[in-house]
Amino acid sequence: MAKQNVAEQFVDILARAGVKRLYGVVGDSLNPVVDAIRRNSSIDWIHVRHEETAAFAAGAEAQVTGSLAACAGSCGPGNLHLINGLYDAHRSMAPVLALASHIPSGEIGLGYFQETHPELLFQECSHYNEMISNPEQMPRLLQTAIQHAIGRGGVSVVTMPGDIASKAAPEKSIEHALVTERPTVRPGDDEIDKLCRMVDQAKRVTLFCGSGTAGAHAEVMEFAEKIKSPVGHALRGKEWIQYDNPYDVGMSGLLGYGAAYEATHECDLLILLGTDFPYNAFLPDDVKIVQVDVRPERLGRRSKLDLAVWGDVRETLRCLTPRVKPKSDRKFLDRMLKKHANALEGVVKAYTRKVDKHVPIHPEYVASVLDDMADEDAVFTVDTGMNNVWAARYLTPNGKRRVIGSFSHGSMANALPQAIGAQFTDRNRQVVAMSGDGGFSMLMGDFLTLVQYDLPVKVVLFNNSALGMVELEMLVAGLPSYGTTNKNPDFAAIARAAGAYGVRVEKPKQLQSALKDAFKHKGPALVDVVTDPNALSIPPKISADMVTGFALSASKIVLDGGVGRMLQMARSNLRNVPRP
Repeated sequence: MAKQNVAEQFVDILARAGVKRLYGVVGDSLNPVVDAIRRNSSIDWIHVRHEETAAFAAGAEAQVTGSLAACAGSCGPGNLHLINGLYDAHRSMAPVLALASHIPSGEIGLGYFQETHPELLFQECSHYNEMISNPEQMPRLLQTAIQHAIGRGGVSVVTMPGDIASKAAPEKSIEHALVTERPTVRPGDDEIDKLCRMVDQAKRVTLFCGSGTAGAHAEVMEFAEKIKSPVGHALRGKEWIQYDNPYDVGMSGLLGYGAAYEATHECDLLILLGTDFPYNAFLPDDVKIVQVDVRPERLGRRSKLDLAVWGDVRETLRCLTPRVKPKSDRKFLDRMLKKHANALEGVVKAYTRKVDKHVPIHPEYVASVLDDMADEDAVFTVDTGMNNVWAARYLTPNGKRRVIGSFSHGSMANALPQAIGAQFTDRNRQVVAMSGDGGFSMLMGDFLTLVQYDLPVKVVLFNNSALGMVELEMLVAGLPSYGTTNKNPDFAAIARAAGAYGVRVEKPKQLQSALKDAFKHKGPALVDVVTDPNALSIPPKISADMVTGFALSASKIVLDGGVGRMLQMARSNLRNVPRP
């Protein structure tokens, strides 16, 4: 049997850890690893057109599967391009292993061609970031990196010079069993007892849920029923907690709607479940607050806490719910449910006026039709900006669908590359990229990746020829919009020229048939929808302190976007409210 080199050993360990694909752009110092993949049937090399796409794709794959995914970049500029997608994966707690190949080891520190220092560059967007400087470090260093990524949830970066990758691997290298799943974290009994007493003493409890409630839907519903609590959510909690939820009062924050804001401010105990909700201006400062999170460093960094509970949401509620006393008073819950329904009634009426005839097309209408026509288990990837608003208000979660975006990092151009990673996990599952024209054109080259691998991703392009969210920021600041307009081509024609299906939609009556034909097409497709650039949206509560990160505006040109099927859900939940 031929002796392995370090690159071959590296690839074998990735395969043993469950990695199916390595996304990247081949080149110089990375060549030994790519050649090792060529000869290994367990891993595929996915050739993208930009390394940023590689990192976003790996992050999306990790979020869809819950398993380790991987990407790679060649020395200097190659691996430097990974950094934005790695930041997003790290902030999304997606387990990703990134290989940053490096210049020849004997040249490091001497200003060599394409020299950078990856061990410094990736420090902030990783749990583990180390360089292999000799073959004897393999495989222990890679195994340690894998366990950091999986165990802590986030990115690990391994830097490896190309000459080291080509060297012979040690004959008796140390290999050990790999951690491939994260354990649950149970709070201590003292914390559970304290939380139980606080819940029992409170008259009005509100639950506010984030992405940490993934897998805990049943436990949250059982707890809410027992204590008669309204349940609000952040954007990243929407897909996990909104469906089949008779206690739903909507979403708080800059993209919010409904009565979530009121429910969090009018309670006397607010319990934050698995959320690192960043906008503290939307959180109350005059009620008791408890936060439950699996990451202790997140506890209390958004608001002053009366109790910090370090634990997995599911395990915490399994311990807590049997101990709390059931509440019979529904007055607070019912009042919030009514407020929620009333709030949604108002915005739906504003949205429904001749929307199916409006030209340019209302983006709300596009999102609403898309929600109706997409599969029950579709994966949506969503560009940052106004597309976040339409996804938050129109995509209906059901426990099967996934909604992935750059919700914590807030990067442009994420939807297309994330769709690539999501589609590779299952070619038969519908994947829809809700792209903005600004984000799409930024990494448009990787539309060719869809064509090259015949990935059946459907790109629905919300084309308003503007950076809509930025225009709103300028408007709030009292500035005229400047540098925000895009002179766009016919994107559908570009898609067809690339060998994909492409159709342009300029009138509402064309939309349904265009989406139907695109969804029926077996390969990649792009639906270029010309939308109204003035269709912007505002949250339900506005104050001067909230103008941070995104912008808020009460200007007359801003349209209060609708909320899709959420009104139907709110009306349905009102059936649980006793009639006087």
